[in-house]
Amino acid sequence: MKILLIYDTTEDKLRTKTANMCKDYGLFRVQYSAFFGEISRNLHGELTRRIKHLLRESERSSVIIFPLSQDSLENVVKIDFNYSDEAI
Repeated sequence: MKILLIYDTTEDKLRTKTANMCKDYGLFRVQYSAFFGEISRNLHGELTRRIKHLLRESERSSVIIFPLSQDSLENVVKIDFNYSDEAI
């Protein structure tokens, strides 16, 4: 299954641990606090459990994991803005 994982935490230590965990599961960063990738259902469950355990250390953190269908991926739009292209 393909997933998009988004996290929000004010704690540097948890932010780093969450990012490293995502990388350990083969996800790649698409935004500063967002990771995308393909993962098996078993690993999805394991990742979910590990993140829940990690966030127990925090009072103010959240993670959302979106399962993505092939249809939704075919309709993804990416818009980049290059600051060097901005008129001065």
